Amino acid sequence: MRRLVLATALLALAASMAARAGTLKSPELSSTQCGVSTDYDVLVDGGGIWLRRHDATPREIVFHNGELSVDGRMQVVSADDAQRLRVLEAGVRQMMPAVTGIANESVGISFDVLDVVYGSMTGNFNSRKVRALRTDAERFVASTIGRGRWEQDLFGEGFDQRVQEAAESLKGSIARGLLWTMLTGGEERIEKRSEKIEAELEPKIEARAHALEQHAQSLCTQVLALDQLQSALEYRYNGQPLRMMNVSGEASASAPVAKEQGPDNRIALPAHP
Repeated sequence: MRRLVLATALLALAASMAARAGTLKSPELSSTQCGVSTDYDVLVDGGGIWLRRHDATPREIVFHNGELSVDGRMQVVSADDAQRLRVLEAGVRQMMPAVTGIANESVGISFDVLDVVYGSMTGNFNSRKVRALRTDAERFVASTIGRGRWEQDLFGEGFDQRVQEAAESLKGSIARGLLWTMLTGGEERIEKRSEKIEAELEPKIEARAHALEQHAQSLCTQVLALDQLQSALEYRYNGQPLRMMNVSGEASASAPVAKEQGPDNRIALPAHP
């Protein structure tokens, strides 16, 4: 009976820790911290910044080197707007590597947890199965946001689900490893090991998750500065301001004013806090 109770407790711990790895929040273009969201899929390449959506108009916005295209038609913009568009483009290009870094760290935290849990519960550290799952997640980030492509369907809940599925796929192996340990009389060793995991892993993951959150928060100043540039555009689409991103609440009121031109036409935004 003691073995059955202990096995049940250990399985619950494994499931809990694996689930924790699967539910760590991945970076989202829609951030409640920043109060910023966009309805568009975003692509950054040599042809400029491409914004696309299917359920509203305008369906496509492209801006590059001070020029603006809306739904496949070039638009007439003022000299001031052309400069604002250049700065917006530079700002988006600067942010992409930072967002990619956040995505990679999110993957790293999740799979470091899975690696420790899997190894501690099965005795197989540096598992080939865990490495393969981690590599798949890293390739996903590299082939999407790492190449300047952010699609609503790929990130947010879809990204979280990808990590959760990886955690779920390991539960069977963890359960088999635990049951084998029970049958071979290693329950005391596993009990001590599980207590050590819980005591040591939790604060480390909390610290890394907090640092990741702070890193994401540091980008809010830049995002809100870009929103101010967007709001300053004189161009009107069907008589209305062109909204590529939306800011809610008091987020925009607290953002510092962005400079529209820096050295060599590069964006001049406030430094990270």
